[in-house]
Amino acid sequence: MIIKNEIPILEYDDASPEVIAPTHDCPDLKLPEKCLFAFLGDVVHRYAEEKKAEVVQEFITVSHIIKVYVLHEEKEDICLVQSTIGSAAASQIIDTLVSSGCKKVIAVGSCGVLADIPENAFLVPERALRDEGASYHYLPASRYIDLDREPITAIEETFKKQNLPFVTCTTWSTDGFFRETKDMVKYRLEEGCSVVEMECSALAACCRKRGAKFGQFLFTADSLANVHDYDARSFGTDSHEKALLLGLDVLRNYK
Repeated sequence: MIIKNEIPILEYDDASPEVIAPTHDCPDLKLPEKCLFAFLGDVVHRYAEEKKAEVVQEFITVSHIIKVYVLHEEKEDICLVQSTIGSAAASQIIDTLVSSGCKKVIAVGSCGVLADIPENAFLVPERALRDEGASYHYLPASRYIDLDREPITAIEETFKKQNLPFVTCTTWSTDGFFRETKDMVKYRLEEGCSVVEMECSALAACCRKRGAKFGQFLFTADSLANVHDYDARSFGTDSHEKALLLGLDVLRNYK
């Protein structure tokens, strides 16, 4: 049944099948249960090459090629993918991965801070504000989406084992990178969002729709805490390699 609304993005079809399936271009692709979905850049490809990961699929887009790696570890295989940014593009990739077998997904990437939080600090979102478009095609409209408890627990336990400080948070997922206005930043902060990124709520919605568990951890990059003096800092680049290794440890500990 289609839930109709004057606002198109609030209309949702909860029953009829897709015209184009997520596995349309790779119907025979079978992926491991565990997946690290990264927003970390070239460090992912360097690590995959170093560990002699197998490239099991390539998604060819008009801008670049997305490689799907499988790390063949001693106890299990782990899927590793460097994603494109933005909720719509990232959701298309995760939809295919989940539909091809990935059922325990951990995402990792940077975030901007709305509060006074130092760079390269780690945060674990417990819920995400759905200020992007993709999630509304996977779940009915709501203001927030709560992330799944099991992967959050796996993230927290891994951080504690490594004596790595972190805080839980609510994140603001938005499509409008250049529309994070001064008043909107203040408004989001007042309602409890301490960080901002572009994908978390959409990825969580996609995974829930497809029957996968999703969790994410973030490291702080630029700062919007002073809305009159934006600070790009070093955009969290010092955390890229550390975050990759942490994400893999989380998946190894995720039962």
